[in-house]
Amino acid sequence: MSKPRSRSAVALEDDGLRLPRPPGVFRRFWARHPLFGDILIALFCLVLSLTPVRAGEHDLPEPTAILLAVLVPISVVAACGTLLLRRRHPLVPFVAAFLAEAFFLFLGAPGGTPMVTVAAYSLAVYASSRAAWLGLGIGLGALAALSAALMAVGTITLQMAANGLIGNLVVGLIGVLIGINVGGRKRYLAALIDRSRQLLIERDQQAQLAAAAERARIAREMHDIVSHSLTVIVALSEGAAATSDAARAREAATAAAATARSALGEMRSMLGVLRDDGAPLPLSPMSAPTPHDTVMNAQRAGFPVSLSSTGGTTFGPGVEHAVARIVQEGVTNAIRHAPAATAIAVRLERSARGVVVEIVNDGVGDASGPSGFGLKGLAERVAHVNGDIEYGRTEVSRWRLRATIPGGEPGVEQELEQS
Repeated sequence: MSKPRSRSAVALEDDGLRLPRPPGVFRRFWARHPLFGDILIALFCLVLSLTPVRAGEHDLPEPTAILLAVLVPISVVAACGTLLLRRRHPLVPFVAAFLAEAFFLFLGAPGGTPMVTVAAYSLAVYASSRAAWLGLGIGLGALAALSAALMAVGTITLQMAANGLIGNLVVGLIGVLIGINVGGRKRYLAALIDRSRQLLIERDQQAQLAAAAERARIAREMHDIVSHSLTVIVALSEGAAATSDAARAREAATAAAATARSALGEMRSMLGVLRDDGAPLPLSPMSAPTPHDTVMNAQRAGFPVSLSSTGGTTFGPGVEHAVARIVQEGVTNAIRHAPAATAIAVRLERSARGVVVEIVNDGVGDASGPSGFGLKGLAERVAHVNGDIEYGRTEVSRWRLRATIPGGEPGVEQELEQS
């Protein structure tokens, strides 16, 4: 069973929808005090419905007159009392009103009291238009059948039966027609408000999904920048500390400073974009070091990295950016997890069909450290450009990372999926 929503939750939704105030002081008062309004309506119907009881009195056998004198007022009071249930159980006052009208036939009283109008109106508003028409038809049919039976035994005349049926038909039609108009408008407005609330919830969900996707993209960019740069800086710093050659130590320190300066520039560029209102992260390959720069930085740090490239086809910024980040992450993983590697081979194969990036290194140990976010981020990045990636051991101590990215038409910018 679903838990009912609190009034505060509904109020917050209404505030988000910016619903206008209901018009009119009296309408707002009745909307806030529905029970008080139902009591006044029930009393009004009671006063007007007791009048036909007195007007319809005629010569009857004494036992029958006494019985009707007791039953008819009781039925009227009971029917008017059930009007307090018209919002939650609209069928109850409708049935009670027609039962009271059936007693009026025995008296030969003029038919059609306000009880029938209010009951038919309530059935149309709080149930449905179909229920109101069906109920009115059944009620009038039952009164017609009862009138025919009473005429057959001589209790009432044809004129009395016609007065009762026509009176109930008129007041019933008035209640049904007004109720259908009001109920249809009420249900239409409720459907509009409900749809607006659904759109508001969907808008918030879309905003949350977009924020989550943007956070994941920012995390990938920061990981690529920080992880690679710090790995190279650590390797250069360790090499400078281990060597006794002042010139080599100075060269390593200079290379570490240059790597740190490049990483700082990338971070400043990315943070500057984040401060701009709604601007996406730059996807130009200039925002990431080229594969050649990545290999040169690793070579300056003393790692045996080589680069081979075939084909001269270039593609849009989205593909080139992904290629640069794949090479950067692959070389960084090789430096971090295979420090004793004797060869780290980077191969780029470009053609009209796309780009194949392959990074192979040896020196992989048996013990693996805790898994990070690099490979997961690469898989997401390659998926955004509709590519495929595979990685793993090819031999006991060899590791291969291979990504295939379709390029489309050369030189045409690839559109990335924006969540």
